[in-house]
Amino acid sequence: MAANPALFVLGSFVVACSATVERLPRAGESLQAQAFLVEPGGKGLNLAVGARRLGATVDGLLAIGEDVLSALAEPALIRAGLPPGMLRRFPGPTGAGIGFTDAAGENCLAVHPGANARLGAGAVREVAGRIAAAALVLAQFEAGDEAVAETFRIARGAGARTLLNPSPFRLPGPEILRETRILVVNAVEAAAFAAALGLPVPEAEATAFAAFARALHARGPDLVVVTLGAGGAVAFPAGGGAQVQPAFPVAAVDTLGAGDAFTAGLAVGLAEGRPLPECLRIAAACGACVVRRAGVFDALPERTAVEAMLAGA
Repeated sequence: MAANPALFVLGSFVVACSATVERLPRAGESLQAQAFLVEPGGKGLNLAVGARRLGATVDGLLAIGEDVLSALAEPALIRAGLPPGMLRRFPGPTGAGIGFTDAAGENCLAVHPGANARLGAGAVREVAGRIAAAALVLAQFEAGDEAVAETFRIARGAGARTLLNPSPFRLPGPEILRETRILVVNAVEAAAFAAALGLPVPEAEATAFAAFARALHARGPDLVVVTLGAGGAVAFPAGGGAQVQPAFPVAAVDTLGAGDAFTAGLAVGLAEGRPLPECLRIAAACGACVVRRAGVFDALPERTAVEAMLAGA
């Protein structure tokens, strides 16, 4: 089993603002917030921080702008034990987002990509050697298709596994899917994916996603994982049966970042060479750790917290 596996994250840096409200607002409505938090975030940064805290060696590429918000990036990386060399500066604003979390822990959010949209194939090629050195390469869709496609092309050429979380959802192009070995989506994204491919839209239960997963296996990924929130997750390895992972029963305070924590845990487990059922348990424990507290950056768990969750289950 590989200790401290090397991961590369094609990421995104977003200054994440979140408001805690009694219920999610309706159109045209102003609500009083019970709490407000500003923290370094973005799906790419969350994946990198989550993997690093689990013991992986993490490198990557994150885009920031030239505005005042960009000053939050380097201290965040240093605090998380990530190399500041992951940052690439572009003209214009830094990515930013706003999320609302209600009393039940459910959320909605919107993200403006800012500098993340400027990250292209050229910037990726400049770090090709660093990508090729990784055992597993991760990407999400706060980066553009051109950057994702080039990153995965380099990774696959070097024999690395690739993991795609197409969130915020858009349909991945066939060239990206061909180079994707592991695909992670939530139930809403899976339904949108199925509809875009002309497949029956699955219900949000584990067994309903088998046909969807088989259709994706034919397009590239050899492992499809669907997360179901409080319903846990289900994984479909090519040539094998569905593997269902229940969620850990915890009181949810804030579900923002739970999917990123799950994906980071899954990636580290797979990169360490652990069996898939064990990887799913680690991933579910990571997600459960995050939802127990507000915010994401400080909530992403160290391995000791994950081990405590697993031991207490």
